[in-house]
Amino acid sequence: MRFFVDTADIAAIRELHELGMVDGVTTNPSLILKSGRDILEVTKEICDLVPGPVSAEVVSDKADDMIREGKHLAALAPNVTVKVPLTWDGLKACKALTDEGHMVNVTLCFTSAQAILAAKAGATFISPFIGRLDDIGLDGMELIADIRQIYDNYGFETNLLAASIRSVNHIIECARIGADVITAPPAVIKAMANHVLTDKGLEQFTADWAKTGQKIGV
Repeated sequence: MRFFVDTADIAAIRELHELGMVDGVTTNPSLILKSGRDILEVTKEICDLVPGPVSAEVVSDKADDMIREGKHLAALAPNVTVKVPLTWDGLKACKALTDEGHMVNVTLCFTSAQAILAAKAGATFISPFIGRLDDIGLDGMELIADIRQIYDNYGFETNLLAASIRSVNHIIECARIGADVITAPPAVIKAMANHVLTDKGLEQFTADWAKTGQKIGV
C-alpha cells in the first residue's frame, strides 16, 4: 500500500519523505489556503521534492474550464495528477485529460456508483472520503470494501485511494481491505508509531540502563 500525505506543508512533506514514508502527495483548495502559498509555486516545489504523484485540484465547475486548468497544472511537472470533482462535468474533464495522457484523481467520491463512473472515465485514482461519511453516520470503510470488490470483479485499473483518513485505525482497515493508496495528514501517519506500551517499555529500559552506569561509545 502506498502512502500519500495530505498536505501542502513543505516542511512536513520533507520530514516524512526523508524517512521513506511518502509515495505521493495530495492537495486541495483548503490545504492551499492553509499553506498561505500560491498554488502553482507550492505545487511545483512539492513535485521537485517528491517523485511520486502530486495531486493538484482544479477549481472550476464546468468541464471546459476544468480541462483548461488541468492542462495548466499538468504542465508544472510530469508527476502532477490533476484532481477533479466527481460531478458529471468532472467526469467529462477526467476523460479528456486522461485521453491526453495526464494522470487524473477523481475526488469527493461517496458511493460505489460514483466510483464505477470514474473508472469508466479512465481515472488514475478514485478518492472515496471515509471520514466525511463517518461524520454523517455512515460507514466509510464499507465504501472502501465495496469499491475494492467491484474494481476487482471487473479488472478496473483505477487505483483505490482512500481519503479523508482521520485515524490510524482507518489506515489499518484500508490495508486489510486492500486499498492501493491511502492519503492522510502528516500527524496521522506519524501517529502510527505510537503505543503506550512502547513508551512504557522505553521508560523502563532507560531507567535500568542508567543504573548500570555504562556508556556506549564515547
